[in-house]
Amino acid sequence: MKKLLALAMIMGFGALAPPATAAGPAPTFVEDDGSWLQMVGEGSLKIIDPKLEKTRIWLEGQSRYDGDFSHWYQGMVRAAVGYSLTERLTVWAGYTWLPTQNIGKSFVSQQDVWPGLRYVLPTSFGTLSLRTLVESNFLQDSNVRVRPRQMVRFMHPLQAEPRLSLIAWDEFFIRLNDTPYGGQAGFDQNRAFAGLGWSFNKNVRTELGYMNQYVENLTHTSDTMRHLIMGSVFINF
Repeated sequence: MKKLLALAMIMGFGALAPPATAAGPAPTFVEDDGSWLQMVGEGSLKIIDPKLEKTRIWLEGQSRYDGDFSHWYQGMVRAAVGYSLTERLTVWAGYTWLPTQNIGKSFVSQQDVWPGLRYVLPTSFGTLSLRTLVESNFLQDSNVRVRPRQMVRFMHPLQAEPRLSLIAWDEFFIRLNDTPYGGQAGFDQNRAFAGLGWSFNKNVRTELGYMNQYVENLTHTSDTMRHLIMGSVFINF
């Protein structure tokens, strides 16, 4: 198990580094500070009908700020329906709406549809979670970008105070195809988070920490690195 965790962390946090390129000038990048706020609700539909115990619903909303915390630039609304194949494995089908207003650029409304898979592995020293989404990003006109994304997440409750947990996760994104508005195929971005979580009870949990977002631009010539404070509220039902 220790070898599995080590391999997962190497694969995930290793994605922070930009991919190797052919000989030539290194890509330039800009840095920015901001914050992401999110609320996530997830639960079984057995509250509607006991026969739907294995059917799940996932609702999520985010608000994102950059420009040294001064500018709202992006929102996110996500909804999905899932089915628990086992206690550890759940499959999902979902939809995401991503409105974006970057400074000096036109408003963009991206819509995504995706299948997903989540595997949760409890261990004696914490919980390891793996989440895979394969997004079809509808950007502009009829262009569709296919973008898989993989998250590796670990939560370790503290022995002295089990309600308090150490949280670390990494998620990387890959573009599978070229599109005029979605960029060239290849590495897209990486997100890495480290922080603390607090469980008020079995149904409500909060997390607060630092997230580093490394984004390669659409033509692979310049990059953006955001230093973000991320706050989350999770509600289980």
